[in-house]
Amino acid sequence: MTSGETEIKVADETFIAVALLHWEHPERADFTIGEIVERAREENLYGVLRPGVRVHATLHCVANRAPNPGRYRMLYATGEHTRRLLHAGDPVHPDRTGKIWPDLENVPERYRDLIQWTKRQYAETPPNERWLDSVFQLIGLGREVWRGEDPDEYVRKLREGWE
Repeated sequence: MTSGETEIKVADETFIAVALLHWEHPERADFTIGEIVERAREENLYGVLRPGVRVHATLHCVANRAPNPGRYRMLYATGEHTRRLLHAGDPVHPDRTGKIWPDLENVPERYRDLIQWTKRQYAETPPNERWLDSVFQLIGLGREVWRGEDPDEYVRKLREGWE
């Protein structure tokens, strides 16, 4: 890294690599972890590829995985080895409370327009508001177990002998 440049965090470097892939390949919905690491290597933001980029793309930045220990909400796992930027409304693990976007003042100036573009593309609304959606998808689960059972009669039987 040359003097005078902003020292970039590994999470922000990972985010920028994924954002560049989305910019360069708008026809693609997601990218493999290997592609993300390779794009970070090509961009060479730090002067050398840090091993943490792979860990951040695999786990630390992934919003729909349990934090371990990173709590960032920058990426979304679409598969075991594929990632994309987090979209507003994506389900987020409830313990993920970290940042969604790199802070503009902490990234080199040449990437600030890219980050602004991603904010416009993927919206700034906090996705954590929808993490309970998966609970609502449970409605009706187990319905076949209770088929043929009258609910009022069932409750009446349970309450027999109560005072």
